[in-house]
Amino acid sequence: MTNQEKEIIRLLICDDQDIVCEGLRAMLAPVRQIEVVGIAKNGMEAVDQARRLQPDLVLMDLKMPKMNGIQATKTIREQFPDVRVLVLTTYDADEWVINAIRNGAAGYLLKDTPQEELVKAILDTVKGWNPIDPQVAGKILERVACQPSAAPTDGKLISQLSEREREVLRLLANGLGNSEIAQTLFLSEGTIKNYVSVIFSKLGVTDRTQAAILAIRAGLANP
Repeated sequence: MTNQEKEIIRLLICDDQDIVCEGLRAMLAPVRQIEVVGIAKNGMEAVDQARRLQPDLVLMDLKMPKMNGIQATKTIREQFPDVRVLVLTTYDADEWVINAIRNGAAGYLLKDTPQEELVKAILDTVKGWNPIDPQVAGKILERVACQPSAAPTDGKLISQLSEREREVLRLLANGLGNSEIAQTLFLSEGTIKNYVSVIFSKLGVTDRTQAAILAIRAGLANP
């Protein structure tokens, strides 16, 4: 059974503040689609519990003792590629945002995100979407827009794509979901999913956010 078909999402919360962990647990308790299966107080615990509990998703803080959230995200994504990581933190500084995404975070939300939006983000992340807080997204795009040109490796990566794959990537980078891309190109959603998987493989990325950043940097889409 794929994550998209799961009725109950197994969630691991990682934050070094007890009040945050318990607050999130209480907030999510009434949501029937989500089961909090564990609490980790630092990145090392998160990696260990990801191994033992096999969650579908980790809600990950960033600044923590022993191992921070970026390091933990990288380790979890390398060792357990089926586990998605959604960053939930108070830090929206450029470097933290970029580094978390580079190391495999599927999305990035701030801790003042309303309950309804957090629940939706959790559900969407497990389905394969990449929710990004609007404030954070602005910083990412601003950072990318300030880069004068694509890195040499970007051009080599893009050159591997077929014309159709480039078109799919351009639409993806402009914020369209698979169903919207399918409608735009008059193709089935399943076909678009296959294209997206191939694009990720050729570009060496793991999610839509990383692909979008590369596409924008290479001039395929506007920031």
